[in-house]
Amino acid sequence: MSLRLAIFDCDGTLVDSQADICAAMDTAFAARGLAPPDRQATRRVVGLSLHEAMRRLHPEGAHDDHAALTQAYKDAFRARREAGAVAEPLYEGIVGLIEELARDGWLLGVATGKSDRGLAHCLATHGLTGHFLTLHTADRHPSKPHPSMIEACLADTGAERAATAMIGDTAYDMEMAVNAGVRAFGVDWGYHEPAELIDAGAEAVATSMAELRALLRGME
Repeated sequence: MSLRLAIFDCDGTLVDSQADICAAMDTAFAARGLAPPDRQATRRVVGLSLHEAMRRLHPEGAHDDHAALTQAYKDAFRARREAGAVAEPLYEGIVGLIEELARDGWLLGVATGKSDRGLAHCLATHGLTGHFLTLHTADRHPSKPHPSMIEACLADTGAERAATAMIGDTAYDMEMAVNAGVRAFGVDWGYHEPAELIDAGAEAVATSMAELRALLRGME
């Protein structure tokens, strides 16, 4: 039997981090003397690398402006974490799904726009670190939807593309899966609408953990 690999996005798929992301974004823009972006606009860029997100949120800015906003966001999020203000709650049922997949022999990975530090902190906080064999972040790869993170997960695990699924809540995740030639499954509890996920290449969009497990079971 071939190796089966499930690669999860983090923000909006494993954890609901929108409150922390929006708060840090507001602080970053204020620190640069700019009006904070609309919360919906911030939600729309979750999953992209920070520099690409800032380029979209502040399109009139220059490269240096985007770099400064990126650093201001990192500083703001780090300050929230050090103050114990970062929550990032898991979506209900995620732990059970991850544990079931691991018991059934699935290899598990994460491909996320988070930083290495942010992802490590998030997984450790929820006791999930040991379940994931391969972890790739925007610190070491081009922004989604470039397939680099998925390619690295495949290289780390030896899994074949046909036996690999990317699971995410944004069009960027689905486009990344299509670009990498792996299966693309969306979830409807994150930051983009189901229709957008389908348009971006999702084979299906799960509305519950049970539906997501059924989609993955179809690969077994």
